[in-house]
Amino acid sequence: MILGMTTFTFVHVLLSLVGIALGFVVLAGLLKSERLDSWTALFLATTVLTSVTGFGFPFTQLLPSHIVGIISLIVLAVAILARYPLHLEGAWRWIYAITAVIALYFNVFVGIVQAFQKIPTLKVLAPTQTEPPFAIAQGVVLLLFVVLGFLAARKFRPVARI
Repeated sequence: MILGMTTFTFVHVLLSLVGIALGFVVLAGLLKSERLDSWTALFLATTVLTSVTGFGFPFTQLLPSHIVGIISLIVLAVAILARYPLHLEGAWRWIYAITAVIALYFNVFVGIVQAFQKIPTLKVLAPTQTEPPFAIAQGVVLLLFVVLGFLAARKFRPVARI
C-alpha cells in the first residue's frame, strides 16, 4: 500500500495526475502555436495509460467511468492519428487541437469526480454529486475547456517539420 492505496491504484492516480499536468503544458503550447513534441508524446501516452488502467479495477457492470474511458480512448486515437500518421495536415491540425483538449478535459472531469468522492470537505458539499456545488464545478470547468478548445483550434498553426 502506498498512501493508503494499492500499488495499482497509486500508479493509476499518478498517471492521471502526470497526464493532467502534461496536458496543461501541451495546451499552453497549442495556444502559443508550439508543437512541444516531447511533452505531447508524454501527454498522449500517460493519458492513454490512465484510460487503459481505469479498466483494471474490478467491476461487474458497465459504469459511467467505463463509458468516459471508452470515449476518451476514441478521442485519443483520433488525436494520435491526426498528430502522427496524418502530420497535422489540413483539417487534421484543428482536429488534433480539439481532441487533445477534449482528452485533457476528460482527465480533469474525472479528477473533479474523484475529488468530490475522496476529499471530505467536498464530499460534505456534494455527497451524491447531484448537488449544486458539484454541478457548478463541472459546469465552470466544461465552459472553460470549450473556450480553450476553441482558442486552441484557432491558434495552433505549427510550422511544418522537414
